[in-house]
Amino acid sequence: MPIVTRSYPRAALVGNPSDGYYGKTIAFVFGNFRAEVRLWESPTLVILPSDRDKSVFASMEQLVEDIRSYNYYGGIRLLKAAIKCFYEYCKGESIALDQRNFTLRYDSTIPHRLGLAGSSAIITACMRGLMQFYKITIPNPLLANLILSVEKDELQIGAGLQDRVAQVYQGLVYMDFDRVIMEKQGYGNYVSLDIGLLPSLYIAYRTDLAEGSEVTHNDLRERYNSGEADVLDAMTQLSELTAQAKALLEARRGAEIGGIVNRNFDLRRSILKISEGNLSMVETARSVGASANFTGSGGAIIGTYTDDAMYECLKTTLSSISVKVIKPEIVPAADL
Repeated sequence: MPIVTRSYPRAALVGNPSDGYYGKTIAFVFGNFRAEVRLWESPTLVILPSDRDKSVFASMEQLVEDIRSYNYYGGIRLLKAAIKCFYEYCKGESIALDQRNFTLRYDSTIPHRLGLAGSSAIITACMRGLMQFYKITIPNPLLANLILSVEKDELQIGAGLQDRVAQVYQGLVYMDFDRVIMEKQGYGNYVSLDIGLLPSLYIAYRTDLAEGSEVTHNDLRERYNSGEADVLDAMTQLSELTAQAKALLEARRGAEIGGIVNRNFDLRRSILKISEGNLSMVETARSVGASANFTGSGGAIIGTYTDDAMYECLKTTLSSISVKVIKPEIVPAADL
């Protein structure tokens, strides 16, 4: 029987995008979509392609549509890099791996390039499959670091730790990436929160607004490293908002975090250019009384709403600009 492992898209509720800048965030993973890896023993090591790795097309038009959906990169490079980093981690930790080979097949239903951490979900599912296959355990904080290294170091993709922490721990996670903490232990302080503390949440997305996170992170990184005052101040404020949101949730006042969610987006808008399509999605959601913030890099938003009537109004109003609205099915925390 094959080993089957899954990982899920991440939605940043507040703090984003301060996770790569010694900030704080609150995020969760939700099960409306998933990345899945199937892995079984075989004579040679084989990585089987998925839909996003196609090299045979019915026409040039189909090829162009494939590129628009997945750019020029599929999931094979993610898996190759994940396997390489897993091997090097085990070697560096003197963890003996037996000589068995495997065949690996992956699939993902996570909408591509919408700031939902679809790439790291594939890597996380792969890492879980490899750990099960070779019967080893990697502590969760180190596993999140390892998954980040696959993209950031091996593939040179700009990213922060938030996605990987949320996908490793699952559930609702508060993350503190304070510089002193990070430099002392090599990772942040991560606290799992009760998902029952959350208010009513929606996620909305529009696939034609997709943009890779590397576009945001690379520009912002340069400005942060150069000490741009507006960027540094925004990161400080984002951390403060995250702490405020955590305090409200723990006080069972989650219904009051909508203003913080809105303020998060407004801070982001003050330091980053937001496309008209993305801005329209946020403003349309807010026009019916809901709060709205990016879930990640753009293309998808998250927010709070008060009741079913507002949710139905959200669906109707956002559908008029080709935006789909869902209620996130939050995945419980993983066994630690």
